Amino acid sequence: MERKEVSGTVRNKERSKIKFLEAVGKILKAQGFTGLKINNIASEAGVDKKMIYTYFGGLDGLMDTYIRSQDYWSNVSTEKIQTDSKDGGKVLLKEMLYNQFTYVHEKEELQKLLLWRLSEERPALRKMTELQEENGEELFKAIFDPHFGKNAEKFRAITALLVSGLYYLNMYAVFNGSCFSGLDMQSEKGRKQVEEALSFLIDKTYEEL
Repeated sequence: MERKEVSGTVRNKERSKIKFLEAVGKILKAQGFTGLKINNIASEAGVDKKMIYTYFGGLDGLMDTYIRSQDYWSNVSTEKIQTDSKDGGKVLLKEMLYNQFTYVHEKEELQKLLLWRLSEERPALRKMTELQEENGEELFKAIFDPHFGKNAEKFRAITALLVSGLYYLNMYAVFNGSCFSGLDMQSEKGRKQVEEALSFLIDKTYEEL
């Protein structure tokens, strides 16, 4: 009997945590980051707000957990990547950047988080940036730096432009209008042209460096 009660408690805890995380996503999509208050989240989740402190240590802990679940680069690490080092990670880089471009385009909640990160300083948002940098550093040191050698820093600068450019194109299309340089970032054709340009730039980078 005791084992069943413990098991049931664990399941209830996990269900409640999921409800809180889902509530954050719903509020973020509907109201933006200004709506992310403890009372709002608890009301949307249908769970006592005290449980936010019990399960996550407070609002920042809840937001930290939610952001980690949503962000693309925070969930990319060398432990999850299998790559053939013979090409210096070129195919891998194309795949990761294509995936980033698509992921941000499809994730409305992440778009709001990225906008929030640019407009307000919060511990959970700072952790998101720090984790992205940590995972990026792992990839550079394990795969790309050994391949590019003395040109490793030039390669890092190029990837910084590519990653930030892809972020910006998605954010611009959502918040300022779909066209950029005459390309419709909401259309399949426009996004395909960006992907082809991305492939071209990566090929040229590997050829020149």
